[in-house]
Amino acid sequence: MRIIFNNKTYLVFAVFFLVNSVGLLAQQTIGYQTPPALIAEIIDSATTQNVKISNGGKYLVIAEKPTYLSISAISQPEFRLGGLRINPKNNALSRAQTFTSIKVKAVDSTEAQNFIGLPNNPEIGDIEFSPNDSLISFTNTTSLGVELWVASLTSLKAKKLSNFYLNNTCGKVYQWLADSESILAKFLVDKRLPQPVKDNTLIGPFVQQNLGYLTPTKTYQDLLKNEYDETLLEYFLTAQLKTVFLTGEVVNFSVPAVYKDFEFSPDGEFTLLKTINKPYSYLVPVNGFSYTVQLTDNDGTLIKKLATIPSTDNLPLGFDAVVTGQREFGWRNDKPSTYFWVEAQDDGNPSKKSIFRDMIFTYDMVSGVSKKLTSCYYRFNKIDWADDNMAIVTEKWHKTHSERRVYIKPNNSLYRVNLWDRYFENGYDNPGDFIKIKNQYHKDVLLTQYKNSVDKTNLSIFTICEGASASGNRPFILKFNVKTKLTDTLLRSNAPYYEKPIFFNNKNFGIFTRESVKENPNYFYTDLPKSKLQQLTFFAHPYPQFKDIQKIALNYKRKDSLKLSATLYLPPNYSNKDGVLPVLIWACPQEFKTGNAAAQIKTSPYQFSKIDCQSPLLWLTQGYAVLDNVEMPIVGESNEQPNNTFVKQLTQNAQAAVNTLVKMGIADAERIAIGGHSYGAFMVANLLAHTKLFASGIALSGAYNRTLTPFGFDNEERTYWQAPLVYNAMSPFNFANKIKAPLLLIHGDADENAGTYTMQSERFYKALKGNGATTRLVILPNEAHIYTSKESILHSLWEIDNWLNLYVKNKTKLTEK
Repeated sequence: MRIIFNNKTYLVFAVFFLVNSVGLLAQQTIGYQTPPALIAEIIDSATTQNVKISNGGKYLVIAEKPTYLSISAISQPEFRLGGLRINPKNNALSRAQTFTSIKVKAVDSTEAQNFIGLPNNPEIGDIEFSPNDSLISFTNTTSLGVELWVASLTSLKAKKLSNFYLNNTCGKVYQWLADSESILAKFLVDKRLPQPVKDNTLIGPFVQQNLGYLTPTKTYQDLLKNEYDETLLEYFLTAQLKTVFLTGEVVNFSVPAVYKDFEFSPDGEFTLLKTINKPYSYLVPVNGFSYTVQLTDNDGTLIKKLATIPSTDNLPLGFDAVVTGQREFGWRNDKPSTYFWVEAQDDGNPSKKSIFRDMIFTYDMVSGVSKKLTSCYYRFNKIDWADDNMAIVTEKWHKTHSERRVYIKPNNSLYRVNLWDRYFENGYDNPGDFIKIKNQYHKDVLLTQYKNSVDKTNLSIFTICEGASASGNRPFILKFNVKTKLTDTLLRSNAPYYEKPIFFNNKNFGIFTRESVKENPNYFYTDLPKSKLQQLTFFAHPYPQFKDIQKIALNYKRKDSLKLSATLYLPPNYSNKDGVLPVLIWACPQEFKTGNAAAQIKTSPYQFSKIDCQSPLLWLTQGYAVLDNVEMPIVGESNEQPNNTFVKQLTQNAQAAVNTLVKMGIADAERIAIGGHSYGAFMVANLLAHTKLFASGIALSGAYNRTLTPFGFDNEERTYWQAPLVYNAMSPFNFANKIKAPLLLIHGDADENAGTYTMQSERFYKALKGNGATTRLVILPNEAHIYTSKESILHSLWEIDNWLNLYVKNKTKLTEK
């Protein structure tokens, strides 16, 4: 563990070293440490359950895994290529968190059952139901390769389907065919050659050039750097598609290639293959590489090449920019073999004026007819199919945070009705996610209900809504008539529970999760209307130590009267008679285009409080009050950009939260810490630079110098050269000399997130140290943007706990010394 600490004249913890000279640099490597027992117990015992519901809602597959990996697991050799991290030993993505057990439970049974014949010490992933719901398929990752398995939901017998190893490095690894008798999957190529060896012979300099084109790109990490990287990428990503039958027979499909995606037509007669093209980009990750779309028959024989989509490394400026030409190829789920695609009408340039931004086209393989489906006034986002009389197109425009959901008739290109025209940041009018069912092709289509068989326009669709409101989130199923616009509410959450619908197919039953402040989430079955409940899962409380914590929803206003909210947590049995407490505030800023959306309540007072490795609630065990889910809105109404007043608004948000806690008699104004991760860490540094509100700060994996992310960051799409004053004003690095409160910086040395290079923390630490700040930098070996190894997590919690004890809880004693 590499730790750098700029000490002062006072005594630090015994495990640290002593430095008696002001400003003397100290650095050392120490072993992994463990936080207080109550915190360590929660991390040590953490497990994660995942529930997957079958297509018809008859079965639940319950998978479980340890929440955290080991340091040895994340320290295995890996290649970082084109934005991917690949384990060369088993040709899979490294650091993948897999399940160690799976069970199945029929909805009408009382207990979950174990499968028979599972592999020893399984590492299970990619769980899918067969189209007819009789089987599940899954991958099992071993030290040598990734295997394909199936298991029966009736006999419970599991078996490995093939002795060939899968290629699980990029994108979808397999897909069931509609007959539920076979699977198309990506495997390692036959007779694979040994891994290429790097030739260290110097052959000359590496050169990149741009001939006058405006081609901004984000600060991605793990990109290709040289020809050897290209060779390795091609070696690990090249796959052979194979059709694997349940009988064990295996047949090659098409030819070896670097596959981006593959998808059978609903009738299984054709396949869309997307293969990545050379030359590979050194500026964007694999998902931005140029690729070719091909159409094949059901044996993999090429019928025709449909399009070559260019790389995204030459996109115009702006989050609404897309590539020119055809893109977004896919199948109409409601037709046997009709594919669609999208074409930009503004050359993909959001700065170019255009009535329509995109157009959608279709081609019917049966009739051979190509036609325009509809036009999009905003950028195409997705399309949900029902039948010839209904599809819903979602369009978005990031610059204005606008969203439209448009009702179209695929058999009438002139028909277009806006069902919802809204700001996507507005939670109160969010219609939710469309409910879908499987059709005769086992494809997802909209769940619809016609009022009668004559009027094909008088029909209803269904969505699952979060149910955001001024009283908190109350999820429900919405029935919406597209003709009359009348709505009906089904299965709505009621206090004192937070109940969220998960499955509904209009057959008078639904599956939902239920939780409360003291009860962890579990799955329930109900008939409709909600008259009979049956509990399906019985997951135990993951941290019973927290059953009696106090949870209080706070609403308050900042200086400009914008409404804010947060959730206050207090230790068990605390009352105001006990006096003020040290406080930890945890937050992250968010940009809005309207004050109305910024002021909305975005949580539920009845939700169970989930605790993970970065949860501030862990410090309730140490006698702190915790303010979580703290709203930190940065608003830019109309043509005003939010970040133009970032520091001013951030300060007002923080001041309002602190004032509220102090006025309640909860907080000692001199003992309040502020913490955050990523953009939240960026917030922490800014607040310490521009206010004196906090006794200390904790910043995890942040970016602190915005000139190092010059082509945009978070929701800022202007470049540094377009808004230099904004970039400079928002960069706490520029104000390192003003930071007087102690600041703890923690960062993984393998951070893969765009913009948050480990270098950001290293350089910020040097700036702080050079200006005499009290600061400490902890670099966690082999950790990415989100820390995943138990050893690193426990150590980071130990660091935070010590820091809070020294500079917050015991601040008065420290001052006296």
